[in-house]
Amino acid sequence: MTEQRLRILHVSTSDGVWGAGRAAYRLHLGLRCLGHDSLMFVANRHSGDPSVVVFRRSTSVPGRAVRRLRRMWAARSLARHRLLRDDNMTVFSDDRVEHLGNIVGQMPSCDVVNLHWVTRFVDYRSFFAHTPLLAPIVWTLHDMNAFTGGCHCTYDCERYMDGCGACPQLGSSTTDDMSHSIWQAKQEIMKELRPDQLHIVTPSRWLAIKAERSTLLRAFSVSHIPNCVDTGVFSPRNRRSARQVLNIPQEARVVLFVAQLLHRRHKGFNLLSRALSGLRDVPNLFLVTVGRGEPVVADHVAHLHLDRLNDDALLALAYSAADVLAIPSLQDNLPNTVLEAMSCGVPVVGFDVGGIPELVRPGVTGLLAPAGDANALSAAIGQLLQDPAKRAEMGRNCRRIAVEEYAPEVQARRYRALYERVASSKRKESEGEPWRVASTGQSGRNPTSPQKHESGWKFW
Repeated sequence: MTEQRLRILHVSTSDGVWGAGRAAYRLHLGLRCLGHDSLMFVANRHSGDPSVVVFRRSTSVPGRAVRRLRRMWAARSLARHRLLRDDNMTVFSDDRVEHLGNIVGQMPSCDVVNLHWVTRFVDYRSFFAHTPLLAPIVWTLHDMNAFTGGCHCTYDCERYMDGCGACPQLGSSTTDDMSHSIWQAKQEIMKELRPDQLHIVTPSRWLAIKAERSTLLRAFSVSHIPNCVDTGVFSPRNRRSARQVLNIPQEARVVLFVAQLLHRRHKGFNLLSRALSGLRDVPNLFLVTVGRGEPVVADHVAHLHLDRLNDDALLALAYSAADVLAIPSLQDNLPNTVLEAMSCGVPVVGFDVGGIPELVRPGVTGLLAPAGDANALSAAIGQLLQDPAKRAEMGRNCRRIAVEEYAPEVQARRYRALYERVASSKRKESEGEPWRVASTGQSGRNPTSPQKHESGWKFW
């Protein structure tokens, strides 16, 4: 039987930078490589790819000046809590954007809409108000923001389960603070949607559990589909050559740390620095850091800072030069850095938090330490650095697992199955009438009777 050809539109704030944008773009490319019609619709294009459509900003949108003033007020409120000035804090996003319904008006016609990280781009209220006129909506969560009152990383806080307020990331003791008002606005929007109108996808099982239990998203089906990694670009390179290119001593025992912003609190670089300080008995210890920031390490640790590497081939070279990737995150979803290291045949040491243990399988692809325990992290790094045979075995496991479980075609096929499912459900609902984004002037029919909510359909 001939496979039906679907038109898929990925909506994302960006296409090629930051972890979420890179993950969305990799899915888009994977689908295209399998012959599917896939486009991206973004606020900021970085790839130059013609299959990525850029939102056209307008200076004449009604009410734009009022929305700009509201956003300025919100920005000042956040600045009072140092969230816009202090990279040690995590990201906190208010729920206001400038563009409102104008985004829906520019979206290309499609059979399935896949939302990704859409902060500061998609206004929830105006977007979901058009849901009856849109193609089926799949929303891939890259962090926790969709079901919180503004934060993207909650650490141990679970106030999002009960309306937020008194937000620790805002330094607030007031129950009716900005986080509470944002949470309430999201609740009002989600209550208007039927369970079959939105389908949630999470890259990690950890985030799937969080979303399923959250107050805001518990009514919707949640599927688990891991991110992918380009196993062709991120592949093992000759270590000696990689070190020669990067000016790293051949005899060095190299620990690699990669993050977009090195000093974000949840990335845990301060804990890695403490862990490395305890490795004075490891000869030729050498730290390589990749990302924006000014890392400070102990005097006895040789250090090379490569700043940001926007070229994947260069990034693969940095991975190949390393003996171990360290990921001391205090909370993370399914980090691209771990997938990239594994694909390059590099074992990983990290904390047992979030989705990290789904990739770092103790004794197989790396080692885990209890969350926040710098001493245990130090011991695990030291153990691998002084056992080259074990590192080599783990490196082979890493590469094999990356190819078998996280290659782009594996992810693309899983998403394709999900798209077929939701598109088929929508076609039955509309009695065979095609569904298109309202911008084309070809709107679908208003939904009829609600479809039964089938929870628990997952790629576990």
